[in-house]
Amino acid sequence: MEKELYIKELRPYLYLMDEAHEATGFLVIGKDRACVIDTMMGYNDLRKAVRGITDKPVTVVNTHGHPDHIFGNVYFDEAFMNPKDNDLAAGFAREPEFVAACGERNLHMPPFKPIQGGDVIDLGGKTLEIYDLPGHTPGGILLLLREDRILFTGDSVNHHLWMQLDGCLAMPDFVRELDKVMFLEERADVILHGHARDFDDISLMRCLRQGAVEICEGKTEDDAPYEWFGGVAKQHRFRLEEGKHYQQHDSVICYG
Repeated sequence: MEKELYIKELRPYLYLMDEAHEATGFLVIGKDRACVIDTMMGYNDLRKAVRGITDKPVTVVNTHGHPDHIFGNVYFDEAFMNPKDNDLAAGFAREPEFVAACGERNLHMPPFKPIQGGDVIDLGGKTLEIYDLPGHTPGGILLLLREDRILFTGDSVNHHLWMQLDGCLAMPDFVRELDKVMFLEERADVILHGHARDFDDISLMRCLRQGAVEICEGKTEDDAPYEWFGGVAKQHRFRLEEGKHYQQHDSVICYG
């Protein structure tokens, strides 16, 4: 079943693709190639949508293995993802509803090719550098568009971070992993995350880290219950910095 796909040009080489306000993917276009970062839920023929913007060869990269970032892979021949999320993605790809939908449309999930921190994707004048950030999932990655100082973070850094799922890192471990990539604050000006509708200032990364540290320190007396499809967790609000641009201001870390 198709749902609305909203496409927004952020810059002449960069497009935000918002699928029914459920998930966001991005298209980065270089001189030689283009890159799709996350393919969302697969409600729409994403290859056709991309081909309406560019005819250049396309590389597909998934920031992690959750359904709202990988199911649109079915419109492509292959996709890159950190192998640490392969089992996670395979489990979702076996869900009966997804299998049935693919069967009805004669689609299938293509193979994953490995990508991880230290890898580089050269699009021709646009360079995407890959950095590992486990936490939300074991194989989460960030992509830095080096020339334009844009950091794509998937769900690893956003305004509503889920850390209550099976497979999420314990909060102290997540803080340690964040610390390994905090230097990216000096290399990027803005963040585009996996449910964004516009840019966020790079300081979102530091604000999120501070919220995670507060949880580690037990500063959770004001934390409210958070109901989700898996039960009831807790949510910890974290502060954003004044005078910076954020696409939204209600920011929480959910944890169990």
